[in-house]
Amino acid sequence: MTDGPHPAEALHPSPRSARRRLAFVMLGGVLAIIGVLAAGYHIATRPVTLRIAVGPAGSDDLKVVQALAQAFNNQQHSLVRLRPTQTDSAQASAKLLGDGKADLAIIRGDLDVPKNAQAVATLRKNVTVLWVPPAGKAKGKKAAPRITKITQLAGHRVGVVGRTEANVNLLKVILQQYGVDPGKVAIIQFPVNEAVDAIRNQKADAYLAAGPVNSKITSDAIAASMRDGGTPTFLAIDSAEAIAQNHPAYEASEIPAGTFGGAPAKPEEEVKTISFAHHIVARKGVSDSTIAVFTRQLFAIRQTLKNEYPLAAKIETPDTDKDATIPVHPGAAAFVDGEEKTFFERYGDFIWWGLMGLSAMGSAGAWFAGYLKKDERIASNSQRDRLLDMLAAARNCDSTEELDRMQSEADAILRHMLECFEHGAVEEGALTTFNIALEQFHNAVADRKALLMSMPQNLLRAGAQFRAAGG
Repeated sequence: MTDGPHPAEALHPSPRSARRRLAFVMLGGVLAIIGVLAAGYHIATRPVTLRIAVGPAGSDDLKVVQALAQAFNNQQHSLVRLRPTQTDSAQASAKLLGDGKADLAIIRGDLDVPKNAQAVATLRKNVTVLWVPPAGKAKGKKAAPRITKITQLAGHRVGVVGRTEANVNLLKVILQQYGVDPGKVAIIQFPVNEAVDAIRNQKADAYLAAGPVNSKITSDAIAASMRDGGTPTFLAIDSAEAIAQNHPAYEASEIPAGTFGGAPAKPEEEVKTISFAHHIVARKGVSDSTIAVFTRQLFAIRQTLKNEYPLAAKIETPDTDKDATIPVHPGAAAFVDGEEKTFFERYGDFIWWGLMGLSAMGSAGAWFAGYLKKDERIASNSQRDRLLDMLAAARNCDSTEELDRMQSEADAILRHMLECFEHGAVEEGALTTFNIALEQFHNAVADRKALLMSMPQNLLRAGAQFRAAGG
């Protein structure tokens, strides 16, 4: 006997290397599939941060947006988060959105709306309040004619609360509707933080403020204009419907009696006026699913903020009509109409293509596995042929040592065939055929050994020499 690998192993390499390669390939495929699924799930469920432009500093809009951002960011399963970007005005916020530097913005509906803006929600509605302070009791002076109508504002000073140019434009729209030349009216603007002092010092003959019905800024301005126990005169905008017809950003509205306090009620009766909205708008490029989720979160959380920020409870759904002043974002419309897509509806195509890819990968893996088993099939066929050759050799063998060696080789071949069968390289029918050949080989070896044991040694040597000479 010699050292080294068994003859069967030397002629036919072990299938372990192929099996190891197949295991690595299958493991790599499984890890790749898991990685793709995990990455897809992470991308689909990770929170999206939207930049929202809002201003100016200290405004109710900014406070509400900051509260919304904090509430969104504190939610455990919030799919959308907000990152407020403070601006100087609603007009500046609109510009940021138009320039693509913001995903959302709070804008006034009566300003120029960016072409890429689409409505998501109505944050609040503002009413226009025009009033005249009560006449003072000045001794020795003739009382000036009392202003009771908008048409009487020509030649007078009108103070506008707030530094935004939009409120001045609003006043001009009202004046023009009543045939009053804005150039004949002295328009004075007061910053919000200076308005109360300016009104107390009688800097103007009439005043305009625009804000929510319960606006503290408007209420404080009206209170500051009261003197000598008199009550202000509220100027009704009777042509509100006509203004709304000519300027779609405005709507006809009313100021309820007693809105700004009682005893006596201010106003004493309902006053007609015009209103306009502050909108939450989204950039057209933001995905429908993201805006749908944002809208759903917005309306789910607004009630929790109403105690601290009453304006949050006033948030309304957008106008989904096709002729709306600001077209609605498809994502917000899907939420309002109850047509928001589910996870599978949004990603169904990707899932379908993913399954197709996995199927293709499985087919490729099966082909590759079969390719890796090709060497094992070739080896098993050659070893079967080797066993048949040994069967023929065993019938003519004159040495029991040689028979023992072939017997050991047959055992190694059997071990290899069983391993190939376990790996699927050898089918059951082929293994059955091999077992028949192996049984015939063992029978031939046993018969030959019995014959050799019964024959004299000199006859065996003579027979071996005869075959050697004939060969």
